[in-house]
Amino acid sequence: MTVHPSLQPYIDAWTHSIEAISELVSPLVEGEWNHATDCPGWSVRDVVSHVIGVDCEMLGDPRPIHTLPRDLYHVTNEQKRYMEVPVDVRRCHTAPEMTSELEYTIIRRSRQLRNETRDPGTKVRGPLGVEQTLEEALQWRAFDVWVHEQDLRRALGKPGNLDSPGALVTRDYLVEALPEVVAKDAAAPANSAVVFDVHGPLEFMRTVRVDAEGKGSVNGSPSLGPAVTLTLDWEAYVLLACGRGRREALTERVKVEGDQALAQAIMKEFTVTP
Repeated sequence: MTVHPSLQPYIDAWTHSIEAISELVSPLVEGEWNHATDCPGWSVRDVVSHVIGVDCEMLGDPRPIHTLPRDLYHVTNEQKRYMEVPVDVRRCHTAPEMTSELEYTIIRRSRQLRNETRDPGTKVRGPLGVEQTLEEALQWRAFDVWVHEQDLRRALGKPGNLDSPGALVTRDYLVEALPEVVAKDAAAPANSAVVFDVHGPLEFMRTVRVDAEGKGSVNGSPSLGPAVTLTLDWEAYVLLACGRGRREALTERVKVEGDQALAQAIMKEFTVTP
């Protein structure tokens, strides 16, 4: 058997993004590993440590036995505490140690993915012990690695790959969250529609429709007379949805047409990643 066709796009996206990360960090001198990123409390080294740690976990490696310091202000809940352990344990690692471990992890994980023969619906253990399908796990992994690639690019002043395979996976992953953002969290009225018009390296338009029962759905068909149309560039969409950057500055990149109060409610709930 070979890799299932529905899994291959996620594997390709992960491969593209993690190899881009390796290329970004390989030439860095020691001090550059300490550059701050948009992830609270995390440096370039910490983001790479997180990427390594998650892929090691997906390889089945045991989690590090490590006690976190008590003064990590950005660790505010159990999920963040869980994610912080493989990061904090690598904070004393040198640049050569980081790049060699990253390269070795990429080799191991690539081999595992090439030999993947399980059905996409197979249940696997995800982060925090959450059970999910193999397809969901690989989609999330492709999304997560691309977002962290972009974190590193902004921190290092090396933009790029905003239209890469990982960007396409991220678009679909984030769009899936729009019905809950609009219908449930922002409480858009029944029988209304909200349009998201995104331009830039990735261009797309999505309409969230709220039915008579208040349930939301999303598709690519246009809407006549939507309650709100939000027009923004792709990078701003990602930054807002992933909780990066200063919200005040990002909202200035959003053009609103229609119900201003509903638009504000949607923008308030737009972040969908923990």
